[in-house]
Amino acid sequence: MADTEERFATGQGRYVADLVFPDMIHLKIVRSRYARAILRSVKGGFTHAEIDELMSAVGEGGEGGMGAVAYPVLASDRVNYVGQPVAAVTGRTAAEAEDLLDSVEIEYEPLKAISDPEAALVGEPIHPGTTSNVAGTGTVGAAFDDPAVPVVIEETLRNERVVPNPLEPRGVVVQWDGRRLTVYASTQSVPSWQEGFMESLHLPKEAVRVIQMDTGGAFGSKGGIYPEYIVAAHIAMRNKNRAVRWIETRYEHLQATEQGRGARAKVKLFADREGKVHGLRGDLLVDGGAYSVGMADWTPRWIGMQMTGPYRIPQAHVVGRVVITNKVPLGPYRGAGRPEAAFFTERMMDFLADEIGMDPVDVRLANASDEAFKSPTGLQVPSSYRSFLQDAIRELDYRNRVSDGHTGFCNFVLVPAARDGEGARIAVQDGRLKVWTGGNPQGQGHEVFVRRLVSRELGVPEGVVDLLPSDTDAVPRGVGSWGSRTAIVGGGAVVEAARKIKAKVAGSGEYSPENLLAGRYDETVFYKPEGNFNSLGANLVRAHLDETGMVRVHEILAYYDAGEVLYPEMVESQIAGGSVQGMGQVLSEGAIYDSDGQPLAGTIGDAGLLSATESPRVVVKTAKTRSNAPHGAKGVGEAPTIGVPPALMRAIERQAGHRLTRTPLDPEELLKHRAA
Repeated sequence: MADTEERFATGQGRYVADLVFPDMIHLKIVRSRYARAILRSVKGGFTHAEIDELMSAVGEGGEGGMGAVAYPVLASDRVNYVGQPVAAVTGRTAAEAEDLLDSVEIEYEPLKAISDPEAALVGEPIHPGTTSNVAGTGTVGAAFDDPAVPVVIEETLRNERVVPNPLEPRGVVVQWDGRRLTVYASTQSVPSWQEGFMESLHLPKEAVRVIQMDTGGAFGSKGGIYPEYIVAAHIAMRNKNRAVRWIETRYEHLQATEQGRGARAKVKLFADREGKVHGLRGDLLVDGGAYSVGMADWTPRWIGMQMTGPYRIPQAHVVGRVVITNKVPLGPYRGAGRPEAAFFTERMMDFLADEIGMDPVDVRLANASDEAFKSPTGLQVPSSYRSFLQDAIRELDYRNRVSDGHTGFCNFVLVPAARDGEGARIAVQDGRLKVWTGGNPQGQGHEVFVRRLVSRELGVPEGVVDLLPSDTDAVPRGVGSWGSRTAIVGGGAVVEAARKIKAKVAGSGEYSPENLLAGRYDETVFYKPEGNFNSLGANLVRAHLDETGMVRVHEILAYYDAGEVLYPEMVESQIAGGSVQGMGQVLSEGAIYDSDGQPLAGTIGDAGLLSATESPRVVVKTAKTRSNAPHGAKGVGEAPTIGVPPALMRAIERQAGHRLTRTPLDPEELLKHRAA
């Protein structure tokens, strides 16, 4: 196998859209142009009458099953968001299928859409048979009486939804041989896709095989399954041995791929004049979109649990609700609840600092502890936080930089999704080692750290180690790649498999790499970590707000507790890319809808994505620590999307002269207040 970097640089990557099979069927989807309407009739193509399956809630945050409200693969009697699949057409080519889209006749009876989560709380139920639009609730911490303190800070903060927009949109190729469905996937998780196809199509596990193709980014959007995939599978099962391919367009992605963020928090802090916080209350409202497919159910509790941040706050109580709206369903987006929580908490700490006239880092120090503890909401804060914060202030040169009036600071706890563990397999044959994991790369460079770990454990050259595409046949038990987890649990599984093989070689004689490569060995493991893998992070951002309301970010500095860094260049690239995504959320990216539920972004040019010309200087420093994983790694992939937005907001706020409470920022609003 060609080296990973060389393979992609020379155009040898193999994506879903590159697959060609004889007599392939090309699939296109007819989508709703209304956010809410009754379907009076649908004529032409495949409709709910032929494809009546329901969506399964799998992927990050999904717990299987069909969710609180049934989500039809093709709309049955109603549509509930712009872009919802209503019918499907097929052709011998993608162009032929595209031409057939207009042959489907749909009669709608438009209804009043509800696009504002606040309006959804009091509006009529969107789904018939339900009594309200509240799809889920969550409470963390315990109620408390107002502390007798002199300072009370209240604010409402908002993060608009964000479209994931990976370089490669979604796609799938499905083939049925009469007994088994083979799915070629652009995915973050072959195990969750297998579960989703099994549940939606009522198939046994052995009847579904999922193989990952090269995947050009995901950012959370490719962990679970979507209606288009089940439609493709249904049509494949009607056409034995003929592959069915569906490839998303960018326009479809902006309408119909799950979006992230979309949370509002009303927060109240109780503090003294020395900056010590005595209590925190929060009221969360999450925009769940039209259907609950997993992420929305647990988001209020998940965000609320993290809203004490790394601070030793003695009392905290957060209540949350997720509501149904006429938008595409909510899904995970890089960070998935962690950035929202940090945004709400860190903004409030800055507001407290302003109120009492303290430097924001001194307020943070006033609430720091060096002892590990569990917050009232259940967040595990690692030991040595106070020492870490002092190190971050020094390493990021905060005291000197803050005097320029253009600098913001943030710190946070990163909670990786490590608890569920991960699977891995190593097979030795013909002098090479083949490795499979349950967590898949989507551009992060997992191949690099896998080779390094195997080489370190077994003493073989990195060049004889191949990371193979994830495949449910190769690794029967796995989870997926999200939540800053793969270096921890994927790497841990690889190390455990390597050590088992090493023990087998040593069992038949003295271990040596030569004896290993001369034999045939095959080990599959499932690594389940023990202990707390939460880690600490801090960001400093320098930015300039000009007289037109435009912002230029000059520098982003990161100090992260990444554990034993397996490959520094990979960590740095993850942080650089994630930093630009964090900037985008603040400056320009937002999935904005009008009052009729129509998305306002029609092209990627409207979506507010930043380009290389807006990218600042990024400096990365890491703390020298180890986790208790066998290789000492900690998570880092989501850290910049957690830390950069609050730090950037603070940097801009110092120049705007008033509180900034929502993303993305409005340049006109900035200027209006600045002029005043």
